[in-house]
This record gives sequence, C-alpha cells and structure tokens, in this order.
Amino acid sequence: MGQNREQWSSKLGFILAAAGSAIGLGAIWKFPYIAGTTGGGAFFLIFLLFTILIGLPVLLAEFTIGRGSQSDAVSAYRFFAPGTAWPWLGRIGMVTSFILLSFYSVVGGWIIVYLFHAITGKLYGLSEEDYGQLFTTSISHPFISVGAQFLFMIITIWIVAQGIQKGIERANQIMMPALFISFIILIIRSLTLEGASEGVAFLLLPDFSALNSKTILFALGQSFFALSVGNSVMVTYSSYLAKTESLPKSASVIVIMNIFISLLAGLAIFPAVFSLGMEPAEGPGLLFVVLPAVFNQMPFGMVFLSIFLLLFLFATLTSAFSMLEILVAVTAKDDLNKRKKVTWVIGILIFLAGVPSALSFGIMDKIKLFDKSIFDFADFLVSNVLLPLGALAISLFAAYIIPKSKQYHEITTSTGHGKLIFSIWYFLIRYIAPAAIIIVFMDVIGVLPWFFNFFK
Repeated sequence: MGQNREQWSSKLGFILAAAGSAIGLGAIWKFPYIAGTTGGGAFFLIFLLFTILIGLPVLLAEFTIGRGSQSDAVSAYRFFAPGTAWPWLGRIGMVTSFILLSFYSVVGGWIIVYLFHAITGKLYGLSEEDYGQLFTTSISHPFISVGAQFLFMIITIWIVAQGIQKGIERANQIMMPALFISFIILIIRSLTLEGASEGVAFLLLPDFSALNSKTILFALGQSFFALSVGNSVMVTYSSYLAKTESLPKSASVIVIMNIFISLLAGLAIFPAVFSLGMEPAEGPGLLFVVLPAVFNQMPFGMVFLSIFLLLFLFATLTSAFSMLEILVAVTAKDDLNKRKKVTWVIGILIFLAGVPSALSFGIMDKIKLFDKSIFDFADFLVSNVLLPLGALAISLFAAYIIPKSKQYHEITTSTGHGKLIFSIWYFLIRYIAPAAIIIVFMDVIGVLPWFFNFFK
C-alpha cells in the first residue's frame, strides 16, 4: 500500500514539517496568554510534564498508524481494522481539520492585517487603548477581515498544491529556521530591557501558591492541543515517512521543538511586558493589543514587531498546511495529476465556510450558536469536543486495536533501547493518556466539577 506515494526527501524535512504543524497559534499565541492567566512558572512546569507524559505518547501513536499503513487518514484505519467503523475516525479528523482551518484562517488574516499595519507605520505612537480600538475595528470590518482571510488561504492553497517535497517541505525548510532566528533576535531585545528579569522569573520560577486545579487542567489541555494531535494530521504526515526512520526519535525532536518555541514565546513576551509595567494576565488580546503597545515603547520597536508578526505568520501557515493536507491526501488518493485541482477546490470551500467566522465580529455579530459567536462556537467545537474525542479514540485504537507486534516493529525500527522505549510508550498510551484525556474532556463539558461536588 502507498507504493506511488510521495515521501519526504529527508528526515529533517519531515521533522520541520511536523513541527511546523504543531507550532502555530497554540505555542505562540495561546501559550503566553494562558501562562499569563494561570500562574506563569507553575503552569509551565506542569505543561512540561504533561507534554512529555501524554502529548508525546499520543503523537507517537499517530505516527505508528500513519507510517505503519503508508496511507491517508481514512485508509490508515481501514488498513489495520478492515470491515469496521474505525475509518470514521479518519473522516471525523477530516471534518475537524476542515472546521479548524475555516476559523484558523481568520486569525491568519488578522496577522496579515497587523503585519501590514506594522510595516506601514499605522501601529506607531498609539496608546494601549488605541491599540484595543484598532484591533476591534480591524476584525469587525467585513472587507478587511474577509479579504485578509482570503489572502491567507490563497497562500496556503498555493503551497500545498505544489506537493509534499516541492511545496510543504520546501516552505517549512525556509520558514522554521526563520522562526527560530527571529525569536532569538526578539528575545535578545526583550531581555536587555530594564526590569526584564521580573518577566523571566514569572515564567521560569514556579510559584506553587498559584497552583490549583484550573492551572493543572489548563496545562494538560495546552500540552495536548499544542502538538496538533487528535485530528489525524500526524497520521497523514507520517504516512510519507520512509520505513527506515526512527519514530520515537522524530516524535521526541518535534516535542522538544514545540516546548522550545513555547519557551521562546514566553521569553520574548513576558520580560517586555513586565519591563513596561503591563499586565501579563491580559488574555487573548496579549498579542494584538498589549504587544504593539510594548514594542511601541522600544527603540526600533516597529521593526521588532514586524519581525515578530512575520514569524507568527510563518508558524500559522505551517499549521495550516497540515490541516489542508489531510483533506487533499484523502481526496486525491496519491494521484499527483489530481492534486492541484483538489487542493484548490477544497481550499476555496474552506475559505467560504470560514466567511461567517470572519464576519462574526462585525455584521454577523448578533448571530449566536449556543450563546457563542460563530467564530467562538467553531473554536469550541474543535478545541473542546472534536480534538479531545479524536485523541482519545486514536490512543485507544493504537493500544487496543493494532496488534502489539506491529506496534513493536514500528517503534523499535532504527531505535536504540527500542524494547524499553516501547514498554514505556505502551503503558502510557494504554492507561495514562486515555485517562488524562477523559479528565480534560470531563472538565471542559462541566462534568468534573459536578463529579467532585457529588462526593463532597
């Protein structure tokens, strides 16, 4: 199976692409504001533990399914469990990715708008209140929000249409190193500000008095969502990986890169925020409202802000590639002649599906689904329902459906101490990961508080 399938040209190409999928809004936008609102260093420490003990095993499970089958996200489950309903897990992953990219592209459009504002000088010399007003105005304007979303999708479609090696891999080989270099420049600038040490201490020195059940559950959720697991994207990416590569090594490198980028995001943001007397618990507006105000008070601040927004756009695009690729891979079925047409058709459909989310901050802001805006409902449906259920099903499929001998072969290939690594992974994916995901999901839907209150 998969004999006509494209493959990554190198292990590095796969790692950069998979890391690019994982490193997006979760690591750069969501991690700093959640850390800022849930305890800083204590949150970061718990996040590290959960990423290693739960996120890594689930990521490796997706790798074994994809590389073991050498198939797209639907056929992979059929390969291991023919004649069952398990292929629906791949189809649900496709739906999840479709919805996710429909509103994710809206945020990608916001970044393009802010990059344009920074380059043209529109962000220079405003007050923090003005930055808040500018953000509200930008996302509520129908032509700006929809036009920027369309531009983001066009870039994504064009690159994915080029294929695995010429499109996704080549783009990531440029974007991911640029991401790291840009972060280093920003961190150096941020750490040289007066009073920056307070921000470093906030991020790296755990204050366990700030530790509570909310911090623990948020850290568990963040470690899980930041690795892009649960929608079979990594099943698709790993299906293009040669059989000779070590899956545990690749998964470990991707997890380390994701943790490192989260750390870099914190070191770029918190020292500057503390130096200028800003509030770290600003929430989701930290990037678009507080950061422009922070950079505005630095020498050459708009230059540094432009660099930050550019790397943020890179990270957001690399995640978008993977979401579109899972849909293209299933639909094109390794037919390279159909790939470009399929990519454009699906990409345009995603754009059209995302227009209501783009307009939900302006002319469609009165439309509510379960008391949420269209954008917020799509985000909630994916992040808090579909992804947790998908990851739970994937961990159960890997642990209980795929024969243990096949899992053993995939994980121990080209891996030192393979037997020990497999034993640890098998225990984590069979018992620890499913239990942890269920706890997060119960908390999200409000069952966990009820459960604790019941036994008081």
